[in-house]
Amino acid sequence: MIAAAVFFYLFSAVAVASAFMVIASRNPVHSVLFLILTFANVTGLFILLGAEFLGLLLIIVYVGAVAVLFLFVVMMLDVDFAELKKGALQYMPVGALVGLVLLAELVMIIGAWLAPAGVPRTVAAPIPPAAQITNTEALARVLYTDFVFYFQAAGLVLLVAMIGAIVLTLRHKPNVRRQDISRQVARNKEDVIELRKVPFRRGL
Repeated sequence: MIAAAVFFYLFSAVAVASAFMVIASRNPVHSVLFLILTFANVTGLFILLGAEFLGLLLIIVYVGAVAVLFLFVVMMLDVDFAELKKGALQYMPVGALVGLVLLAELVMIIGAWLAPAGVPRTVAAPIPPAAQITNTEALARVLYTDFVFYFQAAGLVLLVAMIGAIVLTLRHKPNVRRQDISRQVARNKEDVIELRKVPFRRGL
């Protein structure tokens, strides 16, 4: 029990410190590395809580794919962050509004601790303990039954965000041949093939 508490406080402290360094580091590559460290420590917290599926999912998906992708993008694009920061003060009111909304949500979450003792226990255990199922199956039951519409809506939002990112970053360069699908589909044999009768022992 003491060892579990020690590891909990250790993972929590390192996760909070590395999360702060993600936004405080001046070098974007260092920020991504601190983000990977944050994910690793949160994985340890998930495993301590008995949610090993979520912990491994965090390592495989976020650290193995998303964070590494961020790192390669930052290193390969050589983005001029000093140029991007120009004019950032004009978005300060919007940022302050978003920060106040997040602060209100945190206050509401902290206020939920004052709820009756049975309410958090019911929310934390939507699957009866007597069901004797794994964490993966319990998560799938809740996700694909009670919250299936929210899950589909989240997937739709991510799809729209991905399409928007592609559209915003797409740049057409001049003098570059592009694919014209309609022209490819509409062409026929006569447009691309020319038959010639070549005399014997002669070339074209």
